[in-house]
Amino acid sequence: MNNETDREAVPEPPNPIGMDGIEYIEFATSKPQALGGILERMGFRLVARHRSREIELYRQGSMNLVVNSHPADIPRTVTPVERPVISAVALRVRDADAAYRRALDLGAWEIPVHARAIELNVPAIHGVGESLIYFVDRYDEFSIFDIDFRAIPGVDPHPPAINGMHYFGLVQYVGTDRTLDWAEFYGQIFGFRQLPDTVRFGIMPKGLLLQSPCARFYLQLIEPDGAAQYAPMEEHFQRIGLGTPDVIATTRELEKRGIEFLSTDKVHTTERGALTAAMLGGMMFELVHTQDGK
Repeated sequence: MNNETDREAVPEPPNPIGMDGIEYIEFATSKPQALGGILERMGFRLVARHRSREIELYRQGSMNLVVNSHPADIPRTVTPVERPVISAVALRVRDADAAYRRALDLGAWEIPVHARAIELNVPAIHGVGESLIYFVDRYDEFSIFDIDFRAIPGVDPHPPAINGMHYFGLVQYVGTDRTLDWAEFYGQIFGFRQLPDTVRFGIMPKGLLLQSPCARFYLQLIEPDGAAQYAPMEEHFQRIGLGTPDVIATTRELEKRGIEFLSTDKVHTTERGALTAAMLGGMMFELVHTQDGK
């Protein structure tokens, strides 16, 4: 039994890259003020600006949201246009370089991210469409925002979240018959696991649910159905899911702030969830009921 071929294979650890949630989600847009106005109504506050690029940091509670209006300087990445697009997701990991190298070894596509003066070099790979997936290991006592951003004087750097809102996850639209390909991608590289169809969150029942290895957020993969499956469609992150322990109270508060929610026979606010009306050409947020901020 000492022969190498006789040894049992050592299984991958359940959290192979030491993932610890989402550090930030990034929108790209050429109209940052318009998007900023929506985010303010959603409870986010502008707390800092990038030192050398046209990038702003919004925050509420544990959520960091970046608005990038800087012209794209990396080929095959999102160019800011009027309609806001989810252009990047930064994952908190135990070791950013190790996570990056592991992803490349498993077939991920490299992104040549070049840091400028007084900027951190944050490794990244290609995500869905033209989006990026960053790996961040500076988020506890020392944050990447401490180096790359200047805080806005007089603004609370840690504004509280409305009714405990937090990142619940992301909805990704995928091409016809592409769900299993993406499930394998997220599972093999990051350690996401598929949830059974009997597990459902919110009010949008379609698609395959993936749970992050840290159990702190989810991905929902949705294919087009009906006539939509024959129409041209670019795969992309479609919307952000926000968790809250009281969906009804949160929707009421956001409605007071000017946010509208869909109310149709098929999609309407319930205790399980709610979906905002499309804003700025298609941007939407989804509320999902969660327990104890998880």
